Amino acid sequence: MTVHDPEALARQIAQQIAQLSEHLIVAPPQQAARILGQVLDPEEGVLGSLTTLVATGSRFAQGPALTGALPPEVWLALARAANELHDIALNLDDHAADIHRLTQRPPDTVLPPAPSALVARRHR
Repeated sequence: MTVHDPEALARQIAQQIAQLSEHLIVAPPQQAARILGQVLDPEEGVLGSLTTLVATGSRFAQGPALTGALPPEVWLALARAANELHDIALNLDDHAADIHRLTQRPPDTVLPPAPSALVARRHR
């Protein structure tokens, strides 16, 4: 695929992600799980692709940062963002089987709500 206007491509991708989010809001549970599974797929998913894109941006920023055309903080911020996205993807990959399990449940099966201890953890 030849891209004649990569900036237009970036805008189009952002619009498509927004559309996907709108679909996710109204999707039935099985479809929502399939959407999330595709988004979070580490090889071909949106999150992995975004992580690669930010890492590529970091590699681009390295040259201009080393020559003084960009502040070095820009390069470091992009590298840090790529690393954090990678860590997020790894954390979410631990739960891929749980998300996939939702795609297997028959649509007429309704499980009673079960109490769950929700623990929010922040990593720094």
